Amino acid sequence: MKFFSLFLLFASLSWQLSAQNAPFQIYLEPLEIPGVGGLQAYAFGQHQGKWLVLGGRLDGLHRRQPFATFDIAGHNNQILLIDPVNHQKWSAPLSTLPATIREQLSSTNMEFIQNGEYLYVVGGYGYSATAGDHVTYDKMTAIHVPEVINAVIQGTALTGHFRQITDPQFAVTGGHLSKINDTYYLVGGQRFMGRYNPMGPAHGPGFVQEYTDQIRKFSIADDGTTLSIVHLPAITDTEQLHRRDYNVAPQIMPDGQEGITAFSGVFQKTVDLPYLNCVNIVSGGYVVNDSFSQYYNHYHCAFLPLYSAEANEMHTVFFGGIAQFYDSLGTLVQDNNVPFVKTIARVTRNSEGVMAEYKLPVEMPALLGASSEFIPIENLPAYANGVMQLDAFPTDTTLAGYIYGGIASTAPNIFWINTGTESVASSQIYKVYVVKNKTSAVHELNEQSLGHLRMMVFPNPNNGVFGIKFTLDRVTKNRLTITDEQGTLILREELGNLVVGENIVTRKISSIHSGKIYLVTLESGTQKAVVKTLVQE
Repeated sequence: MKFFSLFLLFASLSWQLSAQNAPFQIYLEPLEIPGVGGLQAYAFGQHQGKWLVLGGRLDGLHRRQPFATFDIAGHNNQILLIDPVNHQKWSAPLSTLPATIREQLSSTNMEFIQNGEYLYVVGGYGYSATAGDHVTYDKMTAIHVPEVINAVIQGTALTGHFRQITDPQFAVTGGHLSKINDTYYLVGGQRFMGRYNPMGPAHGPGFVQEYTDQIRKFSIADDGTTLSIVHLPAITDTEQLHRRDYNVAPQIMPDGQEGITAFSGVFQKTVDLPYLNCVNIVSGGYVVNDSFSQYYNHYHCAFLPLYSAEANEMHTVFFGGIAQFYDSLGTLVQDNNVPFVKTIARVTRNSEGVMAEYKLPVEMPALLGASSEFIPIENLPAYANGVMQLDAFPTDTTLAGYIYGGIASTAPNIFWINTGTESVASSQIYKVYVVKNKTSAVHELNEQSLGHLRMMVFPNPNNGVFGIKFTLDRVTKNRLTITDEQGTLILREELGNLVVGENIVTRKISSIHSGKIYLVTLESGTQKAVVKTLVQE
């Protein structure tokens, strides 16, 4: 079988901030708590330094075989309580709760948010004994975090601390639940019914997969007894909101207002690869940012939002996970198998709203981060939406929070060989420190993140048919060139019939040879991107 890897060599754009102008550094320190098991894709709330952890999976990356994927044995049927300061943990079974509550709270990829003492969890995917099948739950459950924490520690009854309502708009998994001012935003995700099968919905027992393609807005009325929802008009975009299993981070926008940014996500409408652009959401609507491309962290992973009011800069730091690109000795490598990565990177939005991506000099200690969460320190200065106030950190070196769990993989690409042993749910906890007085280490600017082209070559593996996908902000003279490594010209042509927006062209090269390297070059106006293509047996 041929293996295909792509090396994105350079872009011609520049960025106002130099790579050396690092506003902070990140330091990770492992923390061991006896008895804490592995968990990924969970929900959490916290109170007075203790974490309340619900749902998620006890195993690693889901297997591709329908009989083995998302099996019942991987359900987390326990409430987990962790005290990272005193290195303690407690647990309690969900079995004493009503069936509809315990089934949802044992699911994976729920959307969740904490508001005051209440943790609200929405949707989630897993096996329902009630339905006799795998479902996406159409539920919202309100959980009184301090009362549940006390009940778990004291061993008292749990039932009175959970309330649940049913609403078809909440049948979402793999999206994000965020909040701007008093309005909740359920961003993206999908409704998945049945057993997963990579061959598609018509194979085996079959399944239903429906992306929401929406931002669903609502308000919550909750007096501690009665829980009710008022739905607000949803925003629908079948092209740009067709996203799931990604990062949606709270932001402070350049004008000072609260916002949300949806970073990357899968899958694009025209190709099974991650989105590279982002969607900025504020109370007045949303804007798709096609002037920025994110390359390093595509699937859901732990992230840390930091805002500097003095510089009017918004930094979002992403920790590992899964991505289509990674850095190798200064070269941006494209792998369409979308592997596990170690990359820690930040996306920074400056005072003019321009966004760029930087690779940090520190990496995850292993192939970690996918489906993990960053759990912040409660008493640090932060805005109402959870964005941390970088300028107000009390010391030069500040413990900002913790990363817990996620998937730990033994190799970058394991999906097609996955027997259930190639990855596990990580039990590792890391302290995350933000260091403000040590800015000499370089944060490497990814210049391609500033470009409009977002060129990719597919499929993978490549048998001599090159699909070139790119985006144009305006139609100018566009030239496509393919050469071998020695510079021998294989193809050169001016591309016609292009449009503003996404373009895909396909070229079959009959003279391609296995084991040879080919360079695919696209030039458009002042922008240029080159992909180095290596085809091997």
